[in-house]
Amino acid sequence: MKVVGLTGGIGSGKSTVAALFAQLGVPVVDTDLIAHQLSIPPSPALEDVAAVFGKEYLGSDGTLDRARMRERIFEDPAARIRLDAIFHPRIRKAAQTELASLSDGPYALLVVPLLFEADGFRELVDRALVVNCTQEQQLARILQRPGMNRGLAERIILSQLPPAKRLALADDILENNGSLAELQRQVEACHDRYLKWANDH
Repeated sequence: MKVVGLTGGIGSGKSTVAALFAQLGVPVVDTDLIAHQLSIPPSPALEDVAAVFGKEYLGSDGTLDRARMRERIFEDPAARIRLDAIFHPRIRKAAQTELASLSDGPYALLVVPLLFEADGFRELVDRALVVNCTQEQQLARILQRPGMNRGLAERIILSQLPPAKRLALADDILENNGSLAELQRQVEACHDRYLKWANDH
């Protein structure tokens, strides 16, 4: 089974695109869901977070305090490296296991926000599909999320790979600046190409 890596900046529409592929019968493995599962106790990853950062980075229910951790890693780049070292190898291993467990089909979709930035993820996929949109669209979508403000949204965007660099690394690009119907047409066309590609190799 071939694997297509789906990536894009925050607010670009990765989840929407993944759902559209899923509607076409494509198996989807989402590393954000894996990360979320790893953030629910009991979890060795959370034990490592408490050991490295302190128990104050866990909520009263024992889950990761995402808001507090987000603030920390934006203030302290070294903290981001330590956090990534805790989660990324575990996420990568779980993604590999999930992909290996899929029944035979032409191709699967692996959703990885940091496909190009995080070690070892690009090697898991045969092609890289980037969802792209304008920064105005990104901001508008991010600001609809709970607990988000413009300053934080802009900091998150700036902390990510510049769009031009991400596009340069892409094998395929979906532009998500229009309607859902327009995006769906692009996904369907992409799916047709991927079926041909997967069946020809």
